Amino acid sequence: MMQVLLSNDDGVMAPGLAALYEAIADIAHVTVIAPETECSGLSSALTLHQPLRVTHLDNGFYAVSGTPADCVHLALNGFLDYEPDLVISGINAGANLGDDVIYSGTVAAALEGRFLGKPAMAISLCGAHVREHGREGFAVAAQWARRLLQDWSRLALPERSILNVNVPDLPAGSIRGVRATRCGHRQRAQDVRALSDPRGRRVYWIGVAGEAADGGPGTDFHAIEQAYVSVTPLQTDMTLLSGVAGVQSWLEQVS
Repeated sequence: MMQVLLSNDDGVMAPGLAALYEAIADIAHVTVIAPETECSGLSSALTLHQPLRVTHLDNGFYAVSGTPADCVHLALNGFLDYEPDLVISGINAGANLGDDVIYSGTVAAALEGRFLGKPAMAISLCGAHVREHGREGFAVAAQWARRLLQDWSRLALPERSILNVNVPDLPAGSIRGVRATRCGHRQRAQDVRALSDPRGRRVYWIGVAGEAADGGPGTDFHAIEQAYVSVTPLQTDMTLLSGVAGVQSWLEQVS
């Protein structure tokens, strides 16, 4: 059976993680290593200035006192006595569409799996009330993860790449299918809110993410809006190849 390392950014006790584990545990050997607390929005941060502590829970999962990237990095660099075939991250409570992938701890955990030399997968459940009412939706999203995992050997993607999967928060029978997509783009976030804490000190809340600015056909936003599962291939090489010639021409003038 395939050896799967499972992580997330919502924390080791998150219902999405449990649903994903239950959906694939009979078709893969699954090891769960996840943050002990919620780490949403931490992207690929690594803990470099303090040690990590790992707790083996009664359910067999490992809880780590660190970030999603810490969990996978730890697993692949000495904690496990074997090398997994695949990293899966999720199921995230909320969308990871468009620019969300820059900040997402869910996506970051999958990206950390790039060291395996194989594609990895992040999966998220899209809905405004997922955190409060998402249990049925998590089960639906977990079944989509299972379907993708069962056909994983047919996937042909370059090394150091991942799939970013978003599932609409709908009953299974209402999902129309699955589409290969590209990342759309969001409008800028709402303004930071300045408030006061109980002692009168100024505090700030980061504003809510913006709506889709580029959400037309072919994007992940559009697929979700049309009740399709969105599957977007992402690469870890962020080089803008089309911009290299322009930068070279500019540098020749600078020098």
